Amino acid sequence: MLSVGAATAGVSLLHACSSNFTAKTTEDSILPAVNVNSADAPEVATARLGFILLTDCAPRVIAKVKSYFAKYGMGEVELIKEPSWTSIRDNLELGGTDGGIDGAYILSPIPYLMAEGRITSGGRKLPMYILARLNVDGQGISIAKTYTEAKARLNGNPLAKNVKEAKDAGKLLRYAVTFPRGTHDLWMRYWLASGGIDPDRDMTGLVVPPPQMVVNLKSGYMDLFCVGEPWNAKLIQDGLGYSVLTTGEIWPNHPEKAFTMRAEWVDRYPKATKALLMAVQEAQIWCDQPENRAEMAQIVAQKRWVNTDINNILGRVKGTFDYGNGGVEPNSPHVMKFWSKDASYPFKSYDLWFVTENQRWGYLAAEVDGKKLVDAVNREDLWREAAKAISQESAIPKSTSRGVETFFDGFQFDPQTPSVYFDSLNIRYQGLRSLEQFIGN
Repeated sequence: MLSVGAATAGVSLLHACSSNFTAKTTEDSILPAVNVNSADAPEVATARLGFILLTDCAPRVIAKVKSYFAKYGMGEVELIKEPSWTSIRDNLELGGTDGGIDGAYILSPIPYLMAEGRITSGGRKLPMYILARLNVDGQGISIAKTYTEAKARLNGNPLAKNVKEAKDAGKLLRYAVTFPRGTHDLWMRYWLASGGIDPDRDMTGLVVPPPQMVVNLKSGYMDLFCVGEPWNAKLIQDGLGYSVLTTGEIWPNHPEKAFTMRAEWVDRYPKATKALLMAVQEAQIWCDQPENRAEMAQIVAQKRWVNTDINNILGRVKGTFDYGNGGVEPNSPHVMKFWSKDASYPFKSYDLWFVTENQRWGYLAAEVDGKKLVDAVNREDLWREAAKAISQESAIPKSTSRGVETFFDGFQFDPQTPSVYFDSLNIRYQGLRSLEQFIGN
């Protein structure tokens, strides 16, 4: 998979490097600081948390802007705007004390791959924790208007004809994702494979930072992409293509971004960790209220955050999906959710699916004990403690598993027997990709 630093036609892209810059903010004085008992006071008042330009960074942004962090004694939290997921990965490796970051809003599979040393420098295993899920649903696969006649939709098979013609002509169609092995890569691969298209043999995969997706498709550098909002909506707003699907159609209420921290930070500062979690949970509750969606969109669209036209955000976060091909779905059940439908709770069964899919595509060795890895990284116990502390006991699920998951094409994933799911998949990567294929992506 190619990592894109610059597209053809002279389009300059933001290269996935380890540089970053802080989005300087002044917290709104909206919430009074709670009287934190001295025994429960955070060990530190700050943490360096990375994010990139996507709508689902909203809980972190709202926790900062609405002073939820300050409410729990974490008023000096810094939100670090990063250019790409690669930069997030690099700066997590550095850590906050060495000029990097302590944690991040992140694609859910990345902490597992870091913990296994599959995407870190020199293959070093870096202990990571997942503390919460930040949202479910709300991503999309979009395609250039050149392929309007293919009428590709949830069933990707109609696109297979275009893929075959391009392959026979010696020029593979190109799809782009935001990070190989991340959620967008897995949604794209699942959809292509369901239509009989092998993403490794039949097409060329590219890695492009989210804010650069639209300009690259416009330049003709790729044909379709999978990314979070608002970039699918922007593509349509600019009249450049249409959305094949919103990812909740592949897997209803699927997990997406996660709140991750370096394990050493959490172990060193357990009270600060709990404070961060409480703040993020309260921000998620706020974001999920329908009456707050317009204000959330207005805040997140600002230059210091996602830096886009509010109209690229507002429609889809309020549940109206304009697919750009004449189809409009109001009140979509696949609207991005931050708290409802157990959106915040980090189900271990979710993460086991991510591990299994990474094994499917050769990103993780088949011999990796998925359940053991999930138990080491997923700290749903800390989520429960924080939820109790903010009087959200009723939001705590009875199980760490959501049970059997059913995908749009009829395949089922039972977290009790992930090998059965794995063996049922006809299209998958044979073997394990070399470590060199990862470094720099």
